[in-house]
Amino acid sequence: MKVVGSYLLGTCIKPEVNVDVAVTMPREIFQDKDNLNQRYHRKRALYLAHIAQHFSKEKLFGSVKFAYMNSNHLKPILLLRPQGKDEKMVTVRLLACPAPGLFKPSRFYPSKNNVRTAWFMEQSTPKEGATEPPTPHYNNSILCDMVLVSHLHFLSSATTDFPGMKDGLALLKVWLNQRQLSKGLGCFSGFLVSMLVAYLLMKRKIVKMMSGYQVLRSTLQFLATTDLSVMGISLVKDVDASLPVLDDFHQAFEVVFVDPSGLVNLCADMTASKYHQVQFEAKRSMEILDDRMVDGFQVLLMTAKPMLRTFDHVFHLKHVCKLQGACKKMQLLNELIDWGGNYVGAALPFIVSLLARGLAGRALLVAHSLPQIPEWPIDAEPPKHKDVGPLTFGLLFVPGFADSTLEKGPQADHPEALDFRTFWGEKAELRRFQDGSICEAVVWEANTVSQKRLIPEQIIKHLLKLHADIPESSICYMGALLESVIRTGKEVSGLGEEAMVNVVCSYDDLSRKLWNLKGLPLTVTAVQGVHPAFRYTDVFPPIPMKPIYDFHTRVKTKHLLLPSEEKPCPAYIAPLRIICHMEGSGQWPQDKEAIKRIKAAFHLQLAELLQQQHQLVCRPAVTHTDVYKDGYVFRLQVAYHREPLILKEVVTPEGMLKYQDTEESRQLELETLHLPYLTSSLHGLQQQYPVFGSTCRLAKRWVSAQLLSDNISEECVDLLVAFLFLHPAPFTPPSSPQVGFLRFLDLLATFDWKNNPLIVNLNAGLTDADYTEIKNKFVAARSRLPVMFIATPKDHGSSMWTQEQPSAQILQRLLVLASESLRVLEKQLMDPLNRQDVKLVFRPPLDFYDVLIHLNPNQIPRHLESVDRPLKSFSRGVVKNSTSVKILFPVVDYDPVQCYLQELRDAFSDLALFFYDKHGGELIAVLWKPSSFQPQPFKVSNMKGRMVTTLNNKLVCIPNVEAILEDFEVLGEGLVKRVEARTEKWTI
Repeated sequence: MKVVGSYLLGTCIKPEVNVDVAVTMPREIFQDKDNLNQRYHRKRALYLAHIAQHFSKEKLFGSVKFAYMNSNHLKPILLLRPQGKDEKMVTVRLLACPAPGLFKPSRFYPSKNNVRTAWFMEQSTPKEGATEPPTPHYNNSILCDMVLVSHLHFLSSATTDFPGMKDGLALLKVWLNQRQLSKGLGCFSGFLVSMLVAYLLMKRKIVKMMSGYQVLRSTLQFLATTDLSVMGISLVKDVDASLPVLDDFHQAFEVVFVDPSGLVNLCADMTASKYHQVQFEAKRSMEILDDRMVDGFQVLLMTAKPMLRTFDHVFHLKHVCKLQGACKKMQLLNELIDWGGNYVGAALPFIVSLLARGLAGRALLVAHSLPQIPEWPIDAEPPKHKDVGPLTFGLLFVPGFADSTLEKGPQADHPEALDFRTFWGEKAELRRFQDGSICEAVVWEANTVSQKRLIPEQIIKHLLKLHADIPESSICYMGALLESVIRTGKEVSGLGEEAMVNVVCSYDDLSRKLWNLKGLPLTVTAVQGVHPAFRYTDVFPPIPMKPIYDFHTRVKTKHLLLPSEEKPCPAYIAPLRIICHMEGSGQWPQDKEAIKRIKAAFHLQLAELLQQQHQLVCRPAVTHTDVYKDGYVFRLQVAYHREPLILKEVVTPEGMLKYQDTEESRQLELETLHLPYLTSSLHGLQQQYPVFGSTCRLAKRWVSAQLLSDNISEECVDLLVAFLFLHPAPFTPPSSPQVGFLRFLDLLATFDWKNNPLIVNLNAGLTDADYTEIKNKFVAARSRLPVMFIATPKDHGSSMWTQEQPSAQILQRLLVLASESLRVLEKQLMDPLNRQDVKLVFRPPLDFYDVLIHLNPNQIPRHLESVDRPLKSFSRGVVKNSTSVKILFPVVDYDPVQCYLQELRDAFSDLALFFYDKHGGELIAVLWKPSSFQPQPFKVSNMKGRMVTTLNNKLVCIPNVEAILEDFEVLGEGLVKRVEARTEKWTI
């Protein structure tokens, strides 16, 4: 018995400490031709079973179990764990190996056959004249056992006098673990990475003076630049003519890395796709290590990369047993013989290369999970091939190309045309293109942006059915399951991305008209939209609407409509705010009241001129002018650039004039300067990353569904999502809304808000020095800053979007909800066999609240936006899409629930907090403030909502809960259905 593996070398890392012990089997149990037909493997398994039976009677071990070595079912191993508390600490893995010199190595060259077809097919006599296929994987599995000890000697000579290697290997193993690359069939194991470092040492790419970090960098650099599936490497020192050459290995295996003996391919089970994934990760990691703005250590080694958050789309092959049919259809009998009947291992490389060819140009990477077979007790049946569970595949898209509807092939008269037709089957057709060429092509059906994102799903299902006989029902595609919560209306087709573009077009047209207005005393210098729809992040984009007059009451004198009392509340029409900057002039007054009056005059004049010159229906007010255009309502606000400065003027008692920030000036600066800048920056981000808007919408829909949209601003959520796109390390920027949303939840739950500022580098406006300065100032002033601190190039030190809210308690609640939602969602999306409702995380837990106010649905104008769509909806008195010019002005920005909430907050904000989902929520949740239930001394000023009682012979006031609940109903008469007091929770 000998200890082999990483334990002796000191390169073991937690959480799983394995000690590998090689047991040499006695020579007597073997006969001459035991290298054939799995005889060696079966004797090895019997030998281990015999040992296991003995050990199971010993009191020494807490558990004795079987497992497969790297999930290769020809190679069982024995797992021994100590008793009691130490059981989780260490696992001893017993590996059986043959006595030295038992087999001649030349029998196991990659081109030799050691499994006879007739034996495998259970036929009595072999077919006449049939040649036997080579069995490289089978041969390799026996050779591995023969060189176990020599590998240990080789590695120990590499690690002597090289402390950096131990640290470097520990880092590399953590790097592989975080990427889920180090376990399963064909994994990039810790042993493999140790051999790779030894190879680099042999080739002088690494020297023994290097530190652990330098070893990590050199290894990643080598992986990033070397493709072992094209040009393999070998650890053989002296060339021996009798040994197989690299080309022999390349013919037999997808990835080649030959050990010092020149016989074993260490990467025998790895698919080319898995190696390309390792290569891609190494490239990405090198970019991150070279980026001075990113904390490389935290990002590369402390951040897990599960498939769901790494890849844009993920799909599962639910029933792995369908790969048996695939082997038949693809005629993989020779591979099956080689893999000993393991149809998963035999079919996987072919399935992945099929998909990679079908998605070429669309996907940067097609990766698969590693099949893993669990360990089992020694008295149970061993697991079957199908017990690996569902296989998961991940797709990483090339931005901009993944959703093209056309697959253009070769010209019809070229020899490749036949190959193209065979590959695509009946989908291939001849088409004439604009340049006059007639080519083979495949066209995919998709009308909306969101359907185009799912074209890869059509391709995958078509190819797997055509070439591998895998039915659509066995494929569970998890690309866009969450998007249903931001669908608009009853049409299932789009997500409203097209609607958003229409809004922006209409706005562009209006801004051109404003630029060119004739007859204004001052010209318009800038027109800037500030509504979320102009940056593509409005949860439900505005839909063009025209009011139906019978549903409203008219105010004849003013050509206005009012909501009718008998009918349901009219549909909600959001005013789209636009800031209209006027040029500076000496004529502007220097007094804040006078400026307001001048602005009001401008609002009146804008309305008049737009009506005269462009026949637009306008409704002016003191603070703005509403314009009805193309079925949307735009709200114009005039701004004068010196106004914030004038609002800051304060005269001291000595008569001195000084400037200081006031609440009013801050608010005005926010609306006229910072919000337009943010909107245009995020608008640019959407042009760069087409799924940015939809990701924001999902994130905001979730925040709102958790009843917290009033406690965290829309701009704040938009910035959090922008962070994911601008600083995606260790990932790549998201190319599907779903993966963006999962990362948003992860960011909320795991970011260290207490000790770090979140720096969003919009338009790359921050330098290295700015980063350091922001961090230092943040640390120095932490106690005075908001709990959630977000810095941008235009806002280094004040975090203006999170100043008022969220409060510490709300942020804490948000983090708990985010981590729980992420846990539930990832579990659902990784479990294709039990299809659950993914809307679960959009239904808020209500057991947390003290009172629930249930509302009457026909008075909720956005009722159709709720997560669970109501079965019947009310007619809301508007018709979609009508470009009529002469209309009465619709009711704008009217949401009875919001008015009611405002009244509740005004009246009871000192006693309770109110929470509501503004997108069609049917209830308002109330939480009592613990402080307000402390008895307070009796004063007349203290009596609001309280009653007098005596406590220890003193008069005190306590809240009069019954009267307050009655007030809730009285205030919301007609809107409130009932008030549900959950008294069992109260501690009053």
